[in-house]
Amino acid sequence: MTTEERIEASETRIFKAVFPNTTNHYDTLFGGTAMQLMDEVAFITATRFARKRVVTVSSDKIDFKKPIPAGTIVELIGRVSHVGKTSMKVNVEIYTEQMYSYEREKAIVGDFTFVAIDEFKKPIQIL
Repeated sequence: MTTEERIEASETRIFKAVFPNTTNHYDTLFGGTAMQLMDEVAFITATRFARKRVVTVSSDKIDFKKPIPAGTIVELIGRVSHVGKTSMKVNVEIYTEQMYSYEREKAIVGDFTFVAIDEFKKPIQIL
């Protein structure tokens, strides 16, 4: 399988409903909760790409473009955007969807960097 085919095959999509227990006093999703969901999707994407142990080493700029209100559905999409020798970058986007309409908009975008490791937690080649 080529690198491009692996990138395509590892794209990860997860849907979640935004319930009141995950929102702040403005009735929108906590930023920290959004970042946790993004890191989880990024981890799954990186693991599916490398098929090796991976760990998060950084989260780059995360842009909160739109608030995510309670009572909406969110789709998180993770895609490998760069592959190095031992590390890879995963871009994650969060889209919001109204439950009872077809309205959909991009709410948050961010990048996460992962390193592949061996059983001794030392970096190893991804490809």
